[in-house]
Amino acid sequence: MGVCAAVCLVIVTIFFPPLGVWAVAGCGIDLFINICLTILGYFPGHIHAFYLEYVYYDRKQQAREGHYPPRRAPGIYSDKVQTGGQGYRQGYGTMAPPVAAAGPVGGQPYESQPYGNQPQGNQGYGNQGYGNQGYA
Repeated sequence: MGVCAAVCLVIVTIFFPPLGVWAVAGCGIDLFINICLTILGYFPGHIHAFYLEYVYYDRKQQAREGHYPPRRAPGIYSDKVQTGGQGYRQGYGTMAPPVAAAGPVGGQPYESQPYGNQPQGNQGYGNQGYGNQGYA
């Protein structure tokens, strides 16, 4: 399916370059640049479109093999093209997000917390037959 899709994309790009760019990069600044280049001249639009497609399929192949390029391709603004359609990777061009500390979420369960202005014997939903479900 990958080869057939690539061949169809090249054929579409030959006839109308912005449509091929839209299929690879989506609607963004790369599509706007390609539309402007196609209006200025048919061949600059082709060169830009085929460059985007080459980078996209090259990065896609590299991601399959487990190799990730150390820097972004010049002149391409779409993250989808930069990553080969693999989505965002942790640490790709940015710092890794901090790891959340492990621990209980939400604090103590309902029965151990007083509910409103109720006396200490009637807490939460425990005395109404619902039982203690808690957060964990």
